[in-house]
Amino acid sequence: MAVAKAKKRKQGRPFAAEGGVGREGVLAAATRLLQTLPPNQVTIIAIAREAGVDPALIRYYFGNREALLLAVVQRLAEEGDPPPSADQPIAALEENIHRVFRFTRSAKYMQRLMIEELDSASSPDVLERVREWNLDPVEFYEAIRTSDAGKELADFDPLFLHLAVIGISDFFVSGAPLIRLLAPPGTDLAELDKKYEAFVTRLLLNGLRKR
Repeated sequence: MAVAKAKKRKQGRPFAAEGGVGREGVLAAATRLLQTLPPNQVTIIAIAREAGVDPALIRYYFGNREALLLAVVQRLAEEGDPPPSADQPIAALEENIHRVFRFTRSAKYMQRLMIEELDSASSPDVLERVREWNLDPVEFYEAIRTSDAGKELADFDPLFLHLAVIGISDFFVSGAPLIRLLAPPGTDLAELDKKYEAFVTRLLLNGLRKR
């Protein structure tokens, strides 16, 4: 009895792509992992396992890990709240501080991803897109400064303010082991996080107001 020959596969998408897992499925899997694991643990293999696909599918859709991580950054940024209007500078500044805290909670390893992974990316295109993405908040603070025109706010450097806000908000995540060590036993860390956010907001607003 003749044995049927295996059908030769045509070049193109890996087999896993034909099982119903597409680009969005891979992107969603990488996003889930980056919300729970440090970036250095989010490897191609780990993402493939989370998505239930062959690693070749990830390379097919994104080319390399750097491009995939950048796509995750962009997705998380797009899903976050849009920046407030700069027409009312004090209110806009306060809302944006809360907005950064919300984003940090939803994407708690984002700043570490920027520093440890994307900053050392080998692709000039990836680096330029990361630079452009990070310039958006700097331009937002510049719009606030311009809109206020020295009426209620003391003059400030938009870049320094951006660095201060992301650094302060990120520390409650990156510094969690130290916070747990210093907080009184039985402290509700979620409640402490809210109090910290309120404290930081008052600190920054009072520090920026004209005397």
